[in-house]
Amino acid sequence: MKKIFTRTILLVSFVSFFTDIASEMLYPVMPVYLKSIGFSVLLIGILEGLAESVSGLSKGYFGNLSDSIKKRVPFIRSGYSLSAISKPLLAAFNFPIWIFFARCLDRIGKGLRTSARDAMLSSEALPENKGKVFGFHRGMDTAGAAIGPFIALLFLKFHPHSYRLLFLIAFLPGVLATSLTFFLKDKTVALNENKTNIGFFTYLKYWKRSNKPYKLLIIGLLAFAFFNSTDAFLLLALKARNYSDVELISFYIFYNLLYASLSYPMGLIADKTGMKKVLIFGFVVFAIVYFGFGFALTSWQFILLFLLYALYAASSEGISKAWITNISEKEEIATAIGFYNSLSSVIVFLASAVGGLIWVEFGLTTMFVFSGCGALIVACYLFSLKNKI
Repeated sequence: MKKIFTRTILLVSFVSFFTDIASEMLYPVMPVYLKSIGFSVLLIGILEGLAESVSGLSKGYFGNLSDSIKKRVPFIRSGYSLSAISKPLLAAFNFPIWIFFARCLDRIGKGLRTSARDAMLSSEALPENKGKVFGFHRGMDTAGAAIGPFIALLFLKFHPHSYRLLFLIAFLPGVLATSLTFFLKDKTVALNENKTNIGFFTYLKYWKRSNKPYKLLIIGLLAFAFFNSTDAFLLLALKARNYSDVELISFYIFYNLLYASLSYPMGLIADKTGMKKVLIFGFVVFAIVYFGFGFALTSWQFILLFLLYALYAASSEGISKAWITNISEKEEIATAIGFYNSLSSVIVFLASAVGGLIWVEFGLTTMFVFSGCGALIVACYLFSLKNKI
């Protein structure tokens, strides 16, 4: 019987763990930092959305390229390297254009590595274990996302508002993550030379040759992406309720600890009961959370909402990737994941811009209710498909 957690799965998971320590040291303070240097809520939404769009477009191209040359490690290594380098660059200047450049560099790194990394994880797992493997990886990734903000919390307690120094400190775990990628090895496969010359948007042609279950699933996931704006809005909602930076980061740590602990169990449940059921459940929980964020005022309400949000996250991201890899052709898994991630990130850009605009024009309650209603519609769509996917 094939071992579930191979050396490669463990290595990739630890690389993600250290990278998320670096990234998440900055994520919860980024909205506050951006506001302190003059960014509006709308501009923050556009920045995060644009950064994710850059990431998404590159995920599609590099995923397709990874499948074409049948290599994963070069994309993984260079992707994590770029993300590590972007951290100290954020500390160099506080001009909006420079911040956009540094954030986009980080996201290009994510685009380089994500599809190849997920394809590598998929190749190391059996179909009946995909939920466990992707759940475990997501749990390790998110454990780093809990430790990172904790480090930021301790740092800001003794050095309030020293955001730039924090950006420099975040470089260290990023370097450690990059170092671990040198222990990864590609499987030896014959290269088809006729497939190496591909254009930047060649991966979009994958839609025509993909199977029906893939198309039906992607339609639902992309529809959900339109209502799933940047998580920065959740943190800004806390700020709007007059919570301090320390309280804001504490909520974020709480969320990530729960997310990390729930990811593997939800993957296990998905393998046993079906990924569709777990994903629909996650979308319904998302809707409940967003409705709640529109009206919550007290600490206990936000604690409950972040607990539920962790349950949603554990029931969706890793599960959706595992599901995609199970219904895609083995030779084009990185392309299949890259195609979805590419369009999803562009749509998240629109969602973040629209979310920011709704917040500015109509208030935070309207924005959160809008997203919650959309999530319920998508959950109903997936449920209506019955056994088609």
